[in-house]
Amino acid sequence: MDERGVHWITDTATALLEAERERIPMAALTVHKPGLTLDDAYQVQAAAVARRIEGGARVVGHKAGVTSKAMQQQMSVDEPDSGVLLDDMLLRSGSSLARSALMQPRVEAEIGFLLGSDLAGPNLGVESARAAVEKVFLALEVIDTRFTDWRITVADSIADNASCARVVTGPMVPLDADIDLAAEPLVVSVDGTAVATGEGRAVLGDPFQPLVWLAQRLSRFRTGLRAGELVLAGAVHASLPLEAGTTVHARALHLPPVELHVL
Repeated sequence: MDERGVHWITDTATALLEAERERIPMAALTVHKPGLTLDDAYQVQAAAVARRIEGGARVVGHKAGVTSKAMQQQMSVDEPDSGVLLDDMLLRSGSSLARSALMQPRVEAEIGFLLGSDLAGPNLGVESARAAVEKVFLALEVIDTRFTDWRITVADSIADNASCARVVTGPMVPLDADIDLAAEPLVVSVDGTAVATGEGRAVLGDPFQPLVWLAQRLSRFRTGLRAGELVLAGAVHASLPLEAGTTVHARALHLPPVELHVL
């Protein structure tokens, strides 16, 4: 990449962080740069994450995004993306979050994993991913966009760290080989009323498959998923608006529930 390209990536990462800090949305990158490649978008993401790490944040894992047909249709994209989870994004189940701290937030329920061993390399399968998992949990991911009215492409989302804003983690339990997570039903309620449902198989056919996809993508950069990291497999349903004064709750058949209070 030439010097102009490097400067563009640095300046764009700065602009995204500034938009988030000031809570003032900006036009999608592809409005002015319609040829934005996914590789360039991931470089913008990496530059913004690096700036946050310089500011004291710590990487705690990764997320796979738009892994279900419901989310791909909602976001008008046809492939997954990925983002980086930082420690300042994490909230425990039962936590409160001020709606005013965000811009255009939405919420989605997901299956999450805690890795007990590394998962890396181009030639992986679902069983490799399953073997690398130590614990499993339900999560509520709060997505947000720094771009105007969610009018984005997958490249825009990637540059914006896959639209990740907060992650609420439910209690983590050891992975039980007898539980079929692909068939695990998730139910999302807002103020006690069920508003969305989905099964684990909604994400690439099996919730372990996003781990494979992520590890293979990261292998291109001679890295992978590491022991101790959290990984989100993606929403099993279309995302929901996150409204002030509500409580969002997700439950499943075999996993402990997770809850978020929105102020």
